[in-house]
Amino acid sequence: MLRLAIQKSGRLSEDSLQLLRDAGIYLSSSPSRLLRTQATNFPLELIFVRDDDIPEYVEGGVVDIGIVGENVLLEARKDVETVERLGFGKCRLSLAMPKNTPYSGPESLQNLRIATSYVRILEGFLREQNIQADIHEISGSVEISPSLGLADAIFDIVSTGSTLLANGLREVATVLESEALLVAHPEMAAEKREILDRLLFRIHANRNAKNHRYILMNVPNDQLDHIAALIPGMKSPTVLPLRQPGWSSLHSVIPEAVFWDVLEQLKAAGAEGILVVPIERMIL
Repeated sequence: MLRLAIQKSGRLSEDSLQLLRDAGIYLSSSPSRLLRTQATNFPLELIFVRDDDIPEYVEGGVVDIGIVGENVLLEARKDVETVERLGFGKCRLSLAMPKNTPYSGPESLQNLRIATSYVRILEGFLREQNIQADIHEISGSVEISPSLGLADAIFDIVSTGSTLLANGLREVATVLESEALLVAHPEMAAEKREILDRLLFRIHANRNAKNHRYILMNVPNDQLDHIAALIPGMKSPTVLPLRQPGWSSLHSVIPEAVFWDVLEQLKAAGAEGILVVPIERMIL
């Protein structure tokens, strides 16, 4: 049995549960009021804890793996293995100052008071920039610090920037781009590592599916080679003859990031009846 820690509530909670659902893993009971539950169809136990506690739980072997924000992990500085970048829970750690305070670069922070919940990350940034500043550690409501006269600037998580604007602040520098990470105990037993590999297989299959589209089209035979060359797909497209002479049906898989550009080229090359279909799972 593999034990996984996820955030009980907050930015990463629902996305972490959705990751498991997308991987075909179902829980024995609703996690809304529980601190732990098990999967019904996979050897996985979930523990619901505070985000800040997850790195310590993983390092100490209380759990085998955890889903945690990169910002939290870097601040905690625990000895864990980063297994996978998960692509959700994206935010940034940024410096912000009152709208009317001039900022020309990191040197503008010299000798200022900066409020933050991320003392270690901020200390590292200031050290790299050779800046001396007075750091005030605040556990919550960092954005209000300048208006109360507690700080000249803040260093905090930014998602949309709306909270900064509401408190008369502007973002002046991004220090860290963060996302959710899957982390593991560095000395996991072999049998648990095998279960983790199975979990990663499911995660990758789902991610590959989301990042690709299945495409079908009718193609004139004299354009088959040209159109096949346009498709950045897997190995080689499938070609099936149509009842109508001189035409074939071409099937392939293409990356979602480029498929609109490819579609325009396919249409210009003579392809007709183009269908683009989502993929549920994709094993490479």
